[in-house]
Amino acid sequence: MGYDLQMHQKMLAVAVLASALALPAIPAVAQTGGTRTGTISGRIVLKGPAPANPIIRMGADPMCGRMNPGKRPVQEIVIAGAGGGLANAFVHVTGAVPAGAGTAQQGVLAQKHCIYAPRGIGVRAGQPLSIRNDDNLMHNVHGISNKGQEFNVSQPKAGMVYKATLQKEEVMVHVKCDVHSWMNAYIGVVPHSLYAVSDGAGAFTIANVPPGRRTVSVWHERYGELTGTVDVKAGQTATLELSYPGATKTAAAHVRELVVPAEEIGRAHV
Repeated sequence: MGYDLQMHQKMLAVAVLASALALPAIPAVAQTGGTRTGTISGRIVLKGPAPANPIIRMGADPMCGRMNPGKRPVQEIVIAGAGGGLANAFVHVTGAVPAGAGTAQQGVLAQKHCIYAPRGIGVRAGQPLSIRNDDNLMHNVHGISNKGQEFNVSQPKAGMVYKATLQKEEVMVHVKCDVHSWMNAYIGVVPHSLYAVSDGAGAFTIANVPPGRRTVSVWHERYGELTGTVDVKAGQTATLELSYPGATKTAAAHVRELVVPAEEIGRAHV
């Protein structure tokens, strides 16, 4: 009987396939990393009574006043919901965590109806933050930094966007408008994406946190800083509640109302 090359090739292919099927399956975690990290979820709480926020006198610029008819906007320095949940607190993981850890987040700081929104925002160091003018009037974006990361740009019309790229860790960079000095916002810059800003109920969630004993730091413009620790386990959610007693720890970060001569406002809108 002669040598059958085609039959030999078929038998070889069957043997290779059988060997492959006999190999142990690769665990799903090795492919996706889905259970190698955990989540921190919790609340920031104000125990004492919330103080009244100062009213913004939008009439200092008639164009801003027309954007807010029938409203009495206030400086949202202290926003406390049901049960004392404190909004606009910047929450972030500190200590030895890998640079770039966490879930990447796209940051946008808008100027709408002559107010910055949101009042507090986070960004990973080196990641551009978009600062956008939604108002068809002159705004000025002035970032004040203690680490040499200042910026100062004008946005005279709606649709303009400035990309602020902050390279150094800093909690916080204060952003104001030199035309409307009641406009204030705060940017937390950290070396990773393990951060969040508490919502109207004081709640926050930080996903994809490396397991281990983690230190969580909180910054609020009126009440200063808090820290706490939590044990993070892979594939699980660790809960944490941190409370401010209600006594003011820091100044209101130079928040003040604007009094601008009418002729200066007119020049800004030319």
